[in-house]
Amino acid sequence: MKLYYSPGACSLSPHIALLEAGLKADIIKVDLKEKKTETGADYWAVNAKGSVPALEMADGGILTEGPAIVQYIADQAPQSGIAPANGTVGRYRVQEALNFITSELHKGFGPLFNKATPEDYKPMARENLEKKFAVVEKMLEGKQYLMGDSYSVPDGYLFTVCRWAKAFKFAFGPNLQAHFERMMARPAVQAALKAEGLTGEGK
Repeated sequence: MKLYYSPGACSLSPHIALLEAGLKADIIKVDLKEKKTETGADYWAVNAKGSVPALEMADGGILTEGPAIVQYIADQAPQSGIAPANGTVGRYRVQEALNFITSELHKGFGPLFNKATPEDYKPMARENLEKKFAVVEKMLEGKQYLMGDSYSVPDGYLFTVCRWAKAFKFAFGPNLQAHFERMMARPAVQAALKAEGLTGEGK
């Protein structure tokens, strides 16, 4: 397998999932501005969407979209337990969490990352994100991770967007802060950050 990534982007989530699953994959850096891989190859030829992550699967096919990729990774190593089996209520809960993170948190950062966003709109974007993070704060009540007491693939995605929130100086509630620190302590997370040349907080 090959994972195409950009340091600190949402591709950090499947990078963490690969390490948590104990799977080997080539990690290929992409310049998203130039749409070139680190070897100079045309990234448009890999992913017509031009975004990361993209995963080249064992059969040579390309899979895109982080929530789909992390579930594919989990299913390649079911013994790792990083996602419940397909068809179970647990898997639907994982999908529920992934969908919330991608639609309500991930996309909510778009106006903050976009240099063309009018300054008077950014406070509204922040307020909306703060409300969504408050929902996650409640989701984590009495739990170590989103699905309970053990890591699953939505946790890596949540950690990724929380890094962005830290860079923009968002204040976390106690549950979300504890989750962030718990994730930071995981060897797979540390390994992914190191491989991408990242620290715990940043865009």
